Amino acid sequence: MRHEINLYGASGHAKVIKEIVEACGDIVGCLYDDAPQSDTLHGKNVVKASDTEVKGPLIISIGSNRARKLISGKHRVRYARAIHPAAVVSPTAAIGEGTVIMPGAVIQADARIGSHCIINTGATVDHDCVVGDFSHISPNASLCGNVTVGEGAWIGAGATVIPGITIGPWAIIGAGATVLCDIPTGAIAVGSPAKVIRQNDIHTNSDHN
Repeated sequence: MRHEINLYGASGHAKVIKEIVEACGDIVGCLYDDAPQSDTLHGKNVVKASDTEVKGPLIISIGSNRARKLISGKHRVRYARAIHPAAVVSPTAAIGEGTVIMPGAVIQADARIGSHCIINTGATVDHDCVVGDFSHISPNASLCGNVTVGEGAWIGAGATVIPGITIGPWAIIGAGATVLCDIPTGAIAVGSPAKVIRQNDIHTNSDHN
């Protein structure tokens, strides 16, 4: 049975999620956006969110971690998941509502992925990892076993986090970084090995796509 899923956000990230929904055999209904740049996106109508009632099942198709948190708190609807058929997800893994898992991603045994997360193209989340709500694991990033990623954290493209590490809430790990020690809340860490270079303003953080 095909399901109709609505999207909130109508930019590049929405294009990818639309294709994931369709690859799963479902269809995209309405796309909502706070400031639409066009009336359509890949043949689907785009509606200004403030002009209509936002209905579920819904996926927030916006790359900003902070924006997904704000929108999910504003719209109390049923949220869907989108898991691309080319992703590998262990049957013992748990995936929260609103989360999107992109093609080539691998989620191993007993991993716990929170709500409204992005597990991006080719990312790997190994056994017993815990990924907090609103986090983003970017393309080709790797979490080794027993890694904990706090709420809203962003792991940059190609970064590697060794086993047992904790990444604090709303921390940012730069692209290609190698994380060998725990990273505190709101820190920005870059390099190999990763070093904290400054503190992220977790109250106004707009995150990254």
